[in-house]
Amino acid sequence: MAEEKLPEPKRRNRTLSVADVLSGALDPVLKKRGFATRDIITHWRVIAPPPYDQTTMPDKLVWPRSAGHGHEGAVLYLRFGPGQALFVQHAAPEIATAVNRYFGYLLVNEVRLSAEPFTPGSGAKRQKTREPSQNEIAKVGAAVEKIDDEDLKAALRDLGLALAGRSERKDG
Repeated sequence: MAEEKLPEPKRRNRTLSVADVLSGALDPVLKKRGFATRDIITHWRVIAPPPYDQTTMPDKLVWPRSAGHGHEGAVLYLRFGPGQALFVQHAAPEIATAVNRYFGYLLVNEVRLSAEPFTPGSGAKRQKTREPSQNEIAKVGAAVEKIDDEDLKAALRDLGLALAGRSERKDG
């Protein structure tokens, strides 16, 4: 039984980025979601108007079935951050205009909300929390000490400490 020789892999004699290597694997998945290329996903932070560049991301493009009406544009479904649905829905025409301006032709006719959740870590990064000083803790504690309701006292203490840190950053 003779051993079969496998063809030697082609050498490209150059380094490739991870994006280039993975593009072959990602393109079929993106095509199923309606994206002809990765441009709208990879350049979303440049394409979308603020604050939607941080709080939304494209989920899929749905093209109209009727081919006889010329170029109608697609429906872009956006994933959105918690509490952003109303804002994204209100700014849908502005977002569609920004996408079309970026590509230079009518790509998106309408923007709708996706039922898929916004993936954590793709939006804005959380700021580091600041530890309050002993002086701030004492001042806020004295201001809320006469309140009987423990839940209200804790909420006001948290608010007072947050405001104390905020005013210190503005002064400093």
